[in-house]
Amino acid sequence: MNVVVLQPSYIPWRGVFDQIQRADIFVFYDDVQYDKHGFRNRNQIKTAQGKIWLTVPVRCRGNLIEQTPIHKIEIVWDKSWPQRHWTSLRQSYSKAPHFKTYAPLLEQFYARRDRLLADFTIDFTVTLARELGFTETKFLRSSEMNLPFEGTATDRLLTLLKRLGATHYISGPSAQGYVEEDKFARAGLPLEYMKYDYVEYPQLYPPYDPFVSVLDLLFMTGPNAASFIRQRSDANAQSATDPSVL
Repeated sequence: MNVVVLQPSYIPWRGVFDQIQRADIFVFYDDVQYDKHGFRNRNQIKTAQGKIWLTVPVRCRGNLIEQTPIHKIEIVWDKSWPQRHWTSLRQSYSKAPHFKTYAPLLEQFYARRDRLLADFTIDFTVTLARELGFTETKFLRSSEMNLPFEGTATDRLLTLLKRLGATHYISGPSAQGYVEEDKFARAGLPLEYMKYDYVEYPQLYPPYDPFVSVLDLLFMTGPNAASFIRQRSDANAQSATDPSVL
């Protein structure tokens, strides 16, 4: 059973959906500490003036926000950010071939008023995954699993994976900096790292940039979007036992 464990993020890029389509179970790791300058509440889109950030404002209490688990972070609703985000998307992509196809779905999300950031971003991500045709993956939230906070980050991750009966763990490449690979080896659990070497697709505003929100891919390629995620997928992950990724 292939399992992916990843923090929820706002309108993620293509690589997250590649991990989703590879996973039998995809766990939103939403009970770990919120990272203030990460992608939990923001992402980038392309515009005629270059890339811009779309940021969901969250409630800040000084440094306490970075001591708060992701699933308890609240959205600030005294700002008209949904209208601004939707306006930016409409202005940037109204001429994209498939913008009108997905506009009603996005309008529904920008009409929501979720209290918690994770509720909004997780539902948004799952809905986009289904739109891409990734219907077999099961989604879970770590905050609903009552996992103990004991040992190292790798210990907790292995506890989660064992509880799910994982036989294969797929991770983003940045985890190589902190995952204790020897513990995976002792547990007999294969560890695989993603390699993001996707083919290019048409974009409205050159030069090509592969790291913007998946909305760019959807608006530009429509029903073919999944093929740009799956393409060369057999080469996108390598075992941690392969010296080339150590």
